[in-house]
Order: sequence, then C-alpha cells, then structure tokens
Amino acid sequence: MTDDHALTDLRGRPSPFHDLLGFQMTEWREGHCVIVCDLAERHMNRNHSAHGGVLMALLDETAAAAGVWTQGNVARRSVTVDLTTSFVGRATHGRLTATGTVIGGGKQIFFCRSEVRDEAGRLVAAASSTHRLRSEPQV
Repeated sequence: MTDDHALTDLRGRPSPFHDLLGFQMTEWREGHCVIVCDLAERHMNRNHSAHGGVLMALLDETAAAAGVWTQGNVARRSVTVDLTTSFVGRATHGRLTATGTVIGGGKQIFFCRSEVRDEAGRLVAAASSTHRLRSEPQV
C-alpha cells in the first residue's frame, strides 16, 4: 500500500486491534503480505520479550491479508479456520517483520505460511494456517 493510511486498512476495512498494536503494512500483493511492528513496552510479556499474542496476531494478519488481496478497490474478507504456531526465538527490541504467503487453496479456502523475523533477520515465530473467504455482503 502506498497511501497515507497504510496501517492494516484493507481497502476501507481497517483493523482497530492491529492499529492499536502499531502494525504497519509495507507490502501487499496477490498471495503475499508484509507487516512490520516496532516493539514497545506494550508488546512485552513479563519476561521482557515480545508477547506470543502479538506474534500470533502478526502471523494471522499477514496470512489472511495475503489471501484476500484483489485488484481494484474490492474488499474481500476471510475468517481464520486454524493457525498452527511455532515460537522458535525471542525478540526483545527493534522492528519485527512478518511475511505471509498463500501456498494453495480453492474458491473458498486458502492455505498460508507466515513467519516473524527480528531486526537481525532471525526467525522468531512461524505458522501454517487455513482461511475461509467470507461471502456475506460487504458492510
């Protein structure tokens, strides 16, 4: 996204939760999404590292956004069916970069892989997920 409202606004469908966490979408195209988050005190757990819930939100949002991309100004929505997460590292400061990629699917279901890396490029968390496109009218 290139406009001034480049948080997690998916063509007029912002996410107040993700905005609260300070997520910023930096890349969005068919089957691919990148979101960054600059770690602050509000993101930390009692051990002074990024909370697992923050990491899972990044993994989920990048995967879902990768699957709902469309050309033009058409907003699509999805719901996460499952999200299997592995926490493999620890992030204590700096910028986290989450990448989501669609790896398959059909007309209503899509499958993704996503990962979060720290500022040095070290893997912090990874996930595989299943999402279902929602068919109700756009609100």
